[in-house]
Amino acid sequence: MQTTGFKEAKELIERVVKRKRNDGGYTNVIFLACGGSHACFGIGEYFLRKESRKLTVYNITANEFNCLQPGVFGENSLVFCMSLSGTTPETLHAAQLAKEKGATVVALVAEENAPLADLADEVAYYGIEIGNPASVQNQYVVLLLAVEFLQQTEGVERYDSMLNGFSRIVEVCERAKRQVQKRSIQFGLDHKDEPVIYTIGSGNNYSVAYMMSICMFMEMEWIHSSSIHSAEFFHGPVEVTDQDVPFLVLLGVGKTRRLDERALNFVKNYGKKITVLDSKELGIEALDDDVVEYFCPILLWTVGLEYSEGLAQAKQHPLLMRRYMGKVEY
Repeated sequence: MQTTGFKEAKELIERVVKRKRNDGGYTNVIFLACGGSHACFGIGEYFLRKESRKLTVYNITANEFNCLQPGVFGENSLVFCMSLSGTTPETLHAAQLAKEKGATVVALVAEENAPLADLADEVAYYGIEIGNPASVQNQYVVLLLAVEFLQQTEGVERYDSMLNGFSRIVEVCERAKRQVQKRSIQFGLDHKDEPVIYTIGSGNNYSVAYMMSICMFMEMEWIHSSSIHSAEFFHGPVEVTDQDVPFLVLLGVGKTRRLDERALNFVKNYGKKITVLDSKELGIEALDDDVVEYFCPILLWTVGLEYSEGLAQAKQHPLLMRRYMGKVEY
């Protein structure tokens, strides 16, 4: 199965835009998914919220959407739904609701002939991140679709820079993986017996902090965790800072980096077990300055996966081991 690249994304969005050309166009974009897929939509939500002058944009966990839809939701909604297997019940229900309301639905799946794809008007494909280049990541495909949608409806001022970023981020990620190979192994050895690991991030990268917390530490490795927004750190979470409490801090680029640095400085002063993933040190500045922040989550997630693998190996706890998911009814 071929994952969605620039050509496929451009053609898919052309068809999407054509559907509403004589109907007033799209007034809102809604991203719907669960868990890691929900978080991965953050990269598209962030781009559209910052760059669009016309759209209302939401990123809602699918089962909350099933209970309560935004008031603007309807025929002029473009709805993106994502599920790795294409079988997540809550996301299937959300897609069905969207179809019933006359919204245009684009499914993102990693399996051909997935039930979610059958419900959708258009389908984009991505792949498993581990062992594959960044261009296979769902975040990469989500950002491709978001950029192309805005380009075809409003125009993207830095469109050429964004396209250049898509080409260059793949090699940046490959270099970063080699760069952290020894570090990720050491991270695993240092943290294999930790009962809790907190993650800190902000802006476009908060979604990565969230994924590291709920997916990699809690779901994959059964370690207690919580993601903390850098701007919120000093409004409660600061009190858990201690010499024995591990923090994984994500440093982005752009205007919110100072929020990350403020939190990092504090935990360095009062804590001891601090791990930093700094997008600048990892090479993100190889991309054009005017668009670099939009690609940060792809780099930080790629590197985060390496650290997760190091932890899994040290714990002798495979990332795909489960107690409840797919094992019991709930």
